[in-house]
Amino acid sequence: MYAVVTTGGKQYRVEAGSELTIERLSVDAGASVTFDRVLMVGDGDTITVGTPTVAGATVSGTVLGESLGPKLVIFKFKQKVKYRRTAGHRQHFTRVRIDEISASGKTSRAEATAPAKGEKAEKPAKAAAAKAATAKKAAPAKTAAPARKAAAAKADTGDKPKRATRAAKPKASAADEPKAAAADDKPKRTRKPAAPKAESQE
Repeated sequence: MYAVVTTGGKQYRVEAGSELTIERLSVDAGASVTFDRVLMVGDGDTITVGTPTVAGATVSGTVLGESLGPKLVIFKFKQKVKYRRTAGHRQHFTRVRIDEISASGKTSRAEATAPAKGEKAEKPAKAAAAKAATAKKAAPAKTAAPARKAAAAKADTGDKPKRATRAAKPKASAADEPKAAAADDKPKRTRKPAAPKAESQE
């Protein structure tokens, strides 16, 4: 059985056991909520359409909590003037689990999700196994720490690549000395003495 309900100005197709995200309701988590505006009820090949609602049909559910919608960016802009406004918005929603649909004397309930007896007995065993696994993982880590330190110490004593430095300029060889001497033997350019200024006769 399914139904079409309206809430928050929107219509939703719901079934027993399904979860629904609707516009925010002022109800605490865990509380029950009833939707009495049922527009249509379908049961197999039988479909009942309301005018506008189906008389006596109700949908009840349990509030799971609240959630936020996607981030929406509001940007205002005006041409030829320095007007820019940016704002953000996230819509508030309420999550509801549909528990029961009742219409024309028929009721459709969600299946109970309680764990079986066998699962309760297995939980302690699983917890013990998980603790043992974590203990095994932690023990080798403690013993491996000194070995890692020793390996790091050995690596430090080894030859490390030295930092590259600029190569020193090669010293002038005997073959290059005559060239240097020839360069020094060139006569240096001398300035001509300045002519004495003529004294003005007054």
